[in-house]
Amino acid sequence: MKLATLRNGTRDGRLVVVRGDLKVCADAGACAPTLQAALDRWDEAEPSLRSLAVRLADAACPCEPFDPRCAAAPLPRAYEWLDGSAYLHHVKLARRARGAALPADLETEPMVYQGGSGVLLGANDDIPLADAQWGLDFESEVAVVLGDVRPGTKAADAESCVKLVLLANDVTLRNLLPAELARQFGFLQSKPATAFSPVACTPDELGRAWRDGRLHRRLCTWLNGRLVGDPDAGEMHFSFADLTAHVARTRALTAGTILGSGTVSNADRARGASCLAEVRAQELVERGVPATGYLAEGDSVAMEMFDDAGRSIFGRIEQRVVRA
Repeated sequence: MKLATLRNGTRDGRLVVVRGDLKVCADAGACAPTLQAALDRWDEAEPSLRSLAVRLADAACPCEPFDPRCAAAPLPRAYEWLDGSAYLHHVKLARRARGAALPADLETEPMVYQGGSGVLLGANDDIPLADAQWGLDFESEVAVVLGDVRPGTKAADAESCVKLVLLANDVTLRNLLPAELARQFGFLQSKPATAFSPVACTPDELGRAWRDGRLHRRLCTWLNGRLVGDPDAGEMHFSFADLTAHVARTRALTAGTILGSGTVSNADRARGASCLAEVRAQELVERGVPATGYLAEGDSVAMEMFDDAGRSIFGRIEQRVVRA
């Protein structure tokens, strides 16, 4: 089942069920007015949403063309946006580039930060940039939407908490990071609004690609029309179950919490990169100085994931950098 939120002049938009080919959708207001409302009573709403999805696939209900340009983020605002760093190759490169030491527990304890969730961008929303010296970067990620999670939930029980899967562009202002991290109080100014794919899928929609709490598909990223990378998103050191258990160790998570994987990254250099920080880090290692600049006004970045038949799974994130 695939779900999306269409803009309708309200903060939370209106929920629609999207056909598998992403060409048409059906209004889901009779099931739940918004995605958050559906998540709040998922056990009741999910069966009716699935029934609507079946009728939509059979052309047995009213529908309308699905235009991703009219879509907000599936959750235009969320109770929490938590982002991990589950790809250790990315962690190692990023820290090497800024001269930071690796945590001693890198392979045993996930790293997760809490970002801003009151304003989340749609897949085609512009990325505003007030100062080019801030070092604007994109980060291609997989994310999940969780149902209610009890405090102390273990990884073995956490995968059932994943209700939806989607893609994210977790924008970062790289040149603001060092000063914030030096104060040892986490990310804030260096993490502006995150954008999400137009469509979110239930895990079963992904078939065998969703297993072990990971999405085993290549995530493609383009910068100004040029492919930057297509790493396998399944090469997470920590699964989404691991990340969920980590963040729920001491507190409950409410339905509608979004949890990100961190920048998708593979050790195989042929797979490219999912952010400019990795490109620059590799240049620094090889040449002693980074040659690639960060994003500038007028640049465009796109992200998409495909199934075995070459069809888009979540729709395309495609954003342009504009002057704030």
